Amino acid sequence: MVALLALAYFAYTRPGYFTQTTYVGAFLVVEALIAAVWLYRRVFFPLLLVSFLFAGVDLPVGGGWNVARWVFLGTGALVGCFIMLKERNHRFGMFHVLAVFAVLAALVSAAVSLYPDIATLKAASLFLLFVYGSTGARLAVMARENRFFEGLLIGCEGFVGVLGILYSVGIEMMGNPNSLGAVTSVAAPILLWGVLLEENSVVRRRRWVLYGLCMYLAFHSHARAGMAAAVVSCGLLCFALRRYKLLFQGAAILLILAAASAILDPPRFSDTVSRLAASVVYKEKDPALGVLSSRISPWQAAVDTLRTHFWFGTGFGTSDTGLDASEHLGKFSSSAKATTENGSSYLAIVAWVGMLGVVPFAMMLAMLVVKIVRTLLWMRRSGNPAHPAIPLAMVLLAGMVHATFEDWMFAVGYHLCVFFWSLAFVFVDLAPSRPLPEFAFALPPGLTPHNVAGVSPSL
Repeated sequence: MVALLALAYFAYTRPGYFTQTTYVGAFLVVEALIAAVWLYRRVFFPLLLVSFLFAGVDLPVGGGWNVARWVFLGTGALVGCFIMLKERNHRFGMFHVLAVFAVLAALVSAAVSLYPDIATLKAASLFLLFVYGSTGARLAVMARENRFFEGLLIGCEGFVGVLGILYSVGIEMMGNPNSLGAVTSVAAPILLWGVLLEENSVVRRRRWVLYGLCMYLAFHSHARAGMAAAVVSCGLLCFALRRYKLLFQGAAILLILAAASAILDPPRFSDTVSRLAASVVYKEKDPALGVLSSRISPWQAAVDTLRTHFWFGTGFGTSDTGLDASEHLGKFSSSAKATTENGSSYLAIVAWVGMLGVVPFAMMLAMLVVKIVRTLLWMRRSGNPAHPAIPLAMVLLAGMVHATFEDWMFAVGYHLCVFFWSLAFVFVDLAPSRPLPEFAFALPPGLTPHNVAGVSPSL
């Protein structure tokens, strides 16, 4: 009531505030933020992702999201800390300790950077992300696993559907093919997991269509990293769950389509293969230089930077030739003010924090790899898709494969970075501690398949 009276007073005394889009947008963001805090566990995580997504897409949604996303991230981290301190029944382990040391390493590298102010702000954004992942992201899932993963599936369906509609009318929402390949590579295994679970034929067919659309968009992007990440994650999902028939059917469909195209129009098929080889495989480079010729230059630049800043790096998120080494990551496109791209998230973090500072980051990734392997072994032995760690493992696997060729994993301003690390902290809690088939979880109503052995009725 006090807020309503205050707004009415300002509307009467300062009507100009309500006629400018900047002030109106700020009011709407504040209202959304208050509502998200009020319903913290239910809506804050998707709203945070939407704020970072709007800041990076090529749509007329306003540039205010570039600032609003940091307000949402900071608020989410702060509120999550308050809730966990109040409840005092949440566990923190080695992964969270390593996250603290990773932030400290980023701060040390910022202290020796040529641009300490920028590097310190970058380290602060990493701190907020890790705090939110340790608190807010986990709170969104704890005791809400069914609703969370049902919402994750629905969110991926809606996102891929919007992408398909916009790209069909010529609106490149993601702004760059590499960014399109990145988001479709992590959405594909989630949709395929939903297909394997769903028993309703109508919903299954819908997800099949959206999964096919997602894979088509990944191919349409011509981004090798995105296509490789989607194929590897989806292939391992089917292999680990022993769905060999599904693998063979997918390969057979591709072969039939290719053979039909070659038989019906041989010249056009040959021309298409040649153009795809030039644009996708060799990236318009000389084939004699090899498949990875487009990556050699940025990789070599990162190695040269490491040689001159071996121990502490150039400063987290910065380089020795520019102010912001991750500026191009907003839409995976370089700008005149951006510095050189490292071409790999792993080379980027080594160049930013040096050989000493990279140790906690490497240990965090190693822990994730170990837990992903345990989840795959669990899947292999049980053949049971009814485990919430499965989609998380596939998303993280796809992200790690994609990050080998694109340096977004530690660029906190990029929406995929926020999505990846938020799910990483959740995955640490849900991953099987042992690769044995008796570890299973309940699934959302309507998603649990019939006759699944070993699925407990509740968490």
